[in-house]
Amino acid sequence: MEQFLQVFLSGLATGSIYALAAIGFTLVWQAAQTVNFAQGEFVMLPAFFVLIASNFGLPLPLAILAGLAASVLVLGYLFKRLIVEPMIRGKNRGGLSLIIATMALAIFLKESVKEFYGAEAQPYPELVSGGTLSLGGAVISVTDIFHLLLSLGVVVGLTLFLNRTRTGRAMQATAQNPDVAEILGVDTKRMILYAFLINAALAALASFLITPFYLAKFSNGEYLGMIAFIAAIVGGFNQIRGALAGGLLIGVLDNMTATYVTAEYRAALPLVLLIVIILFRPQGLLGTSEGRTV
Repeated sequence: MEQFLQVFLSGLATGSIYALAAIGFTLVWQAAQTVNFAQGEFVMLPAFFVLIASNFGLPLPLAILAGLAASVLVLGYLFKRLIVEPMIRGKNRGGLSLIIATMALAIFLKESVKEFYGAEAQPYPELVSGGTLSLGGAVISVTDIFHLLLSLGVVVGLTLFLNRTRTGRAMQATAQNPDVAEILGVDTKRMILYAFLINAALAALASFLITPFYLAKFSNGEYLGMIAFIAAIVGGFNQIRGALAGGLLIGVLDNMTATYVTAEYRAALPLVLLIVIILFRPQGLLGTSEGRTV
């Protein structure tokens, strides 16, 4: 029982980080009706922003703030203004061209990091290091508890912001029907920008939390992007709570499979889960069906 509790909580901690990246898929989908296939690279890159800032002599807290600011600027503002915005005008909104553009961006970011920072994995400091706690006889890492509480706190805060504030409700109205929202006086362009900025911040936070385990390397985005994408689909692509549920579920099942079955099949588990969901509940565990004109 002690081992089960330990594995379960560790899986929740890892899954909560996956959920942060998965929520980004949901936000971009709601804002631009497209899938950002560069989301994995959005999680990979902020860690290198922090390492670059550290190389300039900044202490870790300031380096993290600098990395967060750079992520919001590059992966939020510039991504929206230079790539997304020109492609979502008129009939091109959410079209295949934008999906292809995000794929190209993923390749560009990955190869740029490989070229300018090197292909070797780099060590990355933990935000909270060392220490364990005893809970019900199980030994739980303080780092895991911190990751779980921080990630869940961010998700709860984001949910409250979207549901309880005027700006959050305006963002939801824009996501549901931008034309009607604009008629009602909502600045839809600003709301869409907010969605991209929040996505960049969430991706940066996920990067800061997960990179100490994976090390900082240019190829991290491939696996993390796939896991986050599957988590968003499993939970429900159009629901933030669905992305959270999908991330937590994958994190727990991954740890359980590695501990009680075999570590050889843990990489295949998310794909199996994806196939099952698509076959039996294509809208996701907590998602809702959407009708679209074609």
